[in-house]
Amino acid sequence: MTTLLQEWSNGDKVALDKLTPIVYGELRRLARHYMRGERTNITLQTTALVNEAYMRLVDCSRMRFKDRAHFFAVSAQFMRRILVDHARRKNLKRGADVQHISLDEAAILGSDRDADLVMLDDALLALARLDPRKAQVIELRFFGGLTVEETAEILSISPITVMRDWRTAQAWLYRELNGTIAESAKP
Repeated sequence: MTTLLQEWSNGDKVALDKLTPIVYGELRRLARHYMRGERTNITLQTTALVNEAYMRLVDCSRMRFKDRAHFFAVSAQFMRRILVDHARRKNLKRGADVQHISLDEAAILGSDRDADLVMLDDALLALARLDPRKAQVIELRFFGGLTVEETAEILSISPITVMRDWRTAQAWLYRELNGTIAESAKP
């Protein structure tokens, strides 16, 4: 996959033809991970999410994928942007009727999923300003559906460091989201 990504980055259209089924499969895996447990009446289906992410990846003619890990990192960012943009377009009032949840439960949110996703994105952007690597760990594991080992490989850190960053970032996001919810509940 790394060789095909590099050839595609260098303008080889045949490499893109060979890469497409692999890329689509990986995007489907990422989307299924994120969309699992989602309601059946949602407005953004897994297939639409995969198609949009694929179109953005293919449209990135300036993007030069270094390797498989770089591809996964970019894919996770695209998935996050698509999901957050979709949630924002629904014009939900920030924090309205948001149920308190943990980050582990976020993948199976109920009816307030879009509002929660927008709040999580805002908090994740704030975390990225303070500690970019911890924000990347959350993005890769939560939005990208990657394992601890895959995340460690992509970020070139140990799995123990990934778990430490994951726990620290979860605690920080939990505190940040609780503050946002508390602020939105004030009269």
